[in-house]
Amino acid sequence: MKLPLPASRCILFLASSLILSATGCLTAQNPAAPAAASPTAPVVASPSSTAAEPAISYSAVHVDGPHIAMTFDDGPSEKLTPDLLDLLAKHHIRATFFVIGRNVAEHPEIVQRAAREGHEIASHSWSHPAFGKMGDDRVRTELQKTDDAIRAAIGKRTTLMRPPYGSITARQKKWINVDFGYRTILWDVDPLDWKRPGPAVITSRILKETRAGSIILAHDIHPGTIKAMPETFEQLAAKGFKFVTVSELLAMGKPRPAQETSSEGPTPLSSPGASPVVMPSVTPAPGRSQP
Repeated sequence: MKLPLPASRCILFLASSLILSATGCLTAQNPAAPAAASPTAPVVASPSSTAAEPAISYSAVHVDGPHIAMTFDDGPSEKLTPDLLDLLAKHHIRATFFVIGRNVAEHPEIVQRAAREGHEIASHSWSHPAFGKMGDDRVRTELQKTDDAIRAAIGKRTTLMRPPYGSITARQKKWINVDFGYRTILWDVDPLDWKRPGPAVITSRILKETRAGSIILAHDIHPGTIKAMPETFEQLAAKGFKFVTVSELLAMGKPRPAQETSSEGPTPLSSPGASPVVMPSVTPAPGRSQP
């Protein structure tokens, strides 16, 4: 035979039941939000970003035609950059130069010549540090000093930036875009010319990896790179590629087709006759030894 519960215990039991019931209703009406994404997860930006979330980082561009962008880092070099400018003029090519600010301050006349001949000038920091390992204040100083040097040399500022070594976090990309208006430009073709493998190897690697919409990385501070360029330019042109600046390439960007959204990334194409695809912007590891 069960004994009746004391009145106080009955009240406690009823109150607990009411609380549990109310909680269940609230849970059903307001399911828990999914866990927030890791703040360190890389942001993949492509021309398919919405108007509310514009693309701020590129390693290649989805384009309709066989257009590519040649880019040169770390200059200007007092001797080699003028030699490269002569070659570019001979082949009627306009390129994009990601310059080191202190080199610009030392040789503004070379940057002025490049801009006068139709080339694009963009930021590659003041002293070539790894942004991904630095605090915001130091990164801001590097960018501001370079911005000032470029503006002093050519009378206008740039809207493009390439982080040294490709070292940059997703958060840095965002605040740099907000504070400076810069889009982060990486690359999808890297001949590793900074390792000085020789002109023939540099040319071979570029020809093998380049496809429509490619952003090609090279450096105008290495003699072997300059020696590789005549053959590289001629062979790329023979394949049907057309050279434009990075800003021109970005302006040609088309929405990324749904069938090309695989997280595995696209298959590199070696000729402009194949269907161009976009390569998502990937942030290289900060420890990478690429200049």
